[in-house]
Amino acid sequence: MISTQHSWILILDFGSQYTQLIARRLREINVYCEIHPFNADLTAFSSFPPSGVILSGGPMSVNDEGAPHLNTHIFSWDVPVLGICYGLQIIAHTQKPGSVSKSDKREFGRAELILDTACPLFDGLPETSQVWMSHGDKLNALPDQFEVIAHTSNAPVAAARHQTKPIYGVQFHPEVVHTEHGARLLTNFARIVCGLEGDWTPASFIEETIANIRKQVGSDKVICALSGGVDSTVTARLIHQAIGDQLLCVFVDNGLLRKNEFEEVLSMYRDVLKLPVRGVDRRALFMKRLHGVSDPEKKRKIIGNTFIDVFDEEVADDKSFTWLAQGTLYPDVIESVSFKGPSATIKSHHNVGGLPEKMNLKLLEPMRELFKDEVRAVGRTLGIPDSFINRHPFPGPGLGIRVLGALSEEKLDLLREADAIFIQGLRESGLYDKVWQALVVLLPVQSVGVMGDERTYEFTVALRAVTSVDGMTADWAQLPWDFLAGISNRIINEVKGINRVVYDVSSKPPATIEWE
Repeated sequence: MISTQHSWILILDFGSQYTQLIARRLREINVYCEIHPFNADLTAFSSFPPSGVILSGGPMSVNDEGAPHLNTHIFSWDVPVLGICYGLQIIAHTQKPGSVSKSDKREFGRAELILDTACPLFDGLPETSQVWMSHGDKLNALPDQFEVIAHTSNAPVAAARHQTKPIYGVQFHPEVVHTEHGARLLTNFARIVCGLEGDWTPASFIEETIANIRKQVGSDKVICALSGGVDSTVTARLIHQAIGDQLLCVFVDNGLLRKNEFEEVLSMYRDVLKLPVRGVDRRALFMKRLHGVSDPEKKRKIIGNTFIDVFDEEVADDKSFTWLAQGTLYPDVIESVSFKGPSATIKSHHNVGGLPEKMNLKLLEPMRELFKDEVRAVGRTLGIPDSFINRHPFPGPGLGIRVLGALSEEKLDLLREADAIFIQGLRESGLYDKVWQALVVLLPVQSVGVMGDERTYEFTVALRAVTSVDGMTADWAQLPWDFLAGISNRIINEVKGINRVVYDVSSKPPATIEWE
């Protein structure tokens, strides 16, 4: 939904894995933006046109059959345009006599950018800097009235601009952290070229969203699915601010929560946040349906469907509910479906994809366009305690996807104990707030060990800790070795059934944060 109270930038998605990072960089400077597919109906924006357009990168060549095309109507809007990688190439491809072809030497990874011409896009950038390249095509010829403004040793046209109009293109990816001054370049485009002030803040989001919820819901009643995590909690708090006791929250103990989590979080909901919440124990139902299930996608589907069944049961005798609220976030949507463009599906999320018809409820997802750090900022503004807001992300399917292979209550209990030791250790060592997310995974691996004079044949767990800004990319956290050694020793000594601990040193991409 376009916020008509803010100037904004339209991002057209041509399929790049980095498209969402463009949005992140703009949101970081409080500039509102939205991602839409390359083939979006541009007339949908006629009532409130964007103040600028960014064309993302993409995995294809502009010369490939079926390659995403550019609706050149955007140039009639007379607003600034920035093409990134494929975005630059598609500008050249559609404007005569520009042309693009396969490069004799592909360019992937870091390269040295050399500026040729001073311009607003490069304001404050040094004459040479490191940029991140990811392309196999090159520009053979620029369109009429375009000029080269930067190059690399391998790319004679690393950046170009129109000589009289605010149309720019860069062959590198300014949105990734590997480009030294990429954030500054995108800031220049938004602030200097497009003239935007950056007035999209948590406070303004809350004000507008509350107004939208009241308009959308009216006098209807809403039931909110609480997972115990930050996302659904902020969602519930926001909706409660908007409609008060028209909201009923349901917090389900599905048997997949962490140690003591159900009791502690339910108390916080009732005593601190004063939410209208009903605690529901459905451990037996979830465990019955999940027992022995190994496939991670089947686990997610079973968990999601069972949640739906539980909520359906909760409102079966009360037909007054019209809406089901969920804490769905933008990364959930991006990784589940091609929500607003051709970006690839990574995995399904249990709270994405709509509702079964039998529920007869409409979906309310006020956080659907937000990234995790934005949700935390909104939560703080709403008065949710930092001790809760700063909790690490926890997946909707819970520990169900952290027990690899077949599920059982015995395995979940092992994982709970190991996870509690790891998280407690991080807190006591002052490391908890230095990582984005930490978790323990129970592997479907048993190995020989020796404890005392006895042979053991027990499970292995993997510790996982990552640093990140929004969860879209992540690096493994370099925790102190003596800390890891201490945690390993505690788990092996205190959790009967585990005799080996390993540490995951893979980053996202190519791995994901969760193992399933």
